[in-house]
Amino acid sequence: MVDLLARFLIRNKDDVSSPQVRQAYGFLCGAVGIGLNLLLFLGKFLGGILSHSIAITADAFNNLSDAGSSIITMIGFHMAGQKPDPDHPFGHGRVEYISGLLVSVVILIMAFELLKSSVGKILHPEQPEFSPLLLGILAASILVKCYMAYYNRKIGDKINSAAMKATAVDSLSDTVATGVVLLSTIVGHLSNLQIDGYCGVIVALFIGYAGIDAAKDTISLLVGQAPDPQFVAQVRSLVLSYPNILGVHDLIVHNYGPGRTLISLHAEVPSDGDMLNLHETIDGIEHDLLNRLHCHAVIHMDPVRVGDEETSQVKGWVQDILTNLDPAITQHDFRLVKCTSHTKVVFDISVPYRVKLSDEALIEAISSQLCREHPHYLAKIDVDRV
Repeated sequence: MVDLLARFLIRNKDDVSSPQVRQAYGFLCGAVGIGLNLLLFLGKFLGGILSHSIAITADAFNNLSDAGSSIITMIGFHMAGQKPDPDHPFGHGRVEYISGLLVSVVILIMAFELLKSSVGKILHPEQPEFSPLLLGILAASILVKCYMAYYNRKIGDKINSAAMKATAVDSLSDTVATGVVLLSTIVGHLSNLQIDGYCGVIVALFIGYAGIDAAKDTISLLVGQAPDPQFVAQVRSLVLSYPNILGVHDLIVHNYGPGRTLISLHAEVPSDGDMLNLHETIDGIEHDLLNRLHCHAVIHMDPVRVGDEETSQVKGWVQDILTNLDPAITQHDFRLVKCTSHTKVVFDISVPYRVKLSDEALIEAISSQLCREHPHYLAKIDVDRV
């Protein structure tokens, strides 16, 4: 259904890097979610009243909170789509993350309230009523929630939306929770075991888990998590595809919300190249990154000596030292500076955070080995953690 509606309602629906297309998908999925959750709430609430089941009533209000969450998400997508203004020169894209955090708070509050009701049901049990209509409502709810999990996950992956992926996880947890309610209803009918309140506690815990999981994802985005490796690879591949670009390093991604990305990087160029031509190349790369990856880029040129035999030889020695320490450590900005009594070997190294050695220990290990084997070289090293 969602794919069919997208085909008619969303222009250029496959251009998912466009903020307008992302916003349209957010509205569409939010509207469908509101409609389906309201239908589920009405059906379950009626079933809970007729059967005197706290677990079914709890599950109904969970669906009502899901509808409210969809409304918050739609508002978030709308606000995130607003154009930049003097107070927010990089746009309002992070509002989408804030709306996701609000959704998780609503889920947690609902989980707490349902937990209190379920504990009261355990202390004061009441046998729920049973009817085929009730079973039909619960079974239909499971099928609907499975579909909601499917389309939220599919669209969330398509537009890379953490909020929609969290909604998919929430729908899956609702499926399990409703299954538990269905089980308690059947068990209560076939035996004298009054497990309705206990099942309500399980439902509340599932809802709480979904809320915590959603909060973790959105908080990570707001705090500033590492960029998507696939996006980094795309940027590197595009930049290196241009002539006279010898290497890329110090790539920094600034995320101001989905579809609003600023990047800065250093591009290595031949030191003997024509400055005007190299500048034209850098301008072309910046425009290409904007048009193809929808990110604004600032690129710094680093001149590199090409064809110098001594530089290449010393660089190879340093690379062997780095490989022995850890193959993931790389070097860049490599150059030799001739002095009266010695030659400075100046370079940066990019070190993964998983490498336990301190920056000082790495510098000491590299410097001592290089200078022990080649005393007239003096290493000057800067460390970048990546």
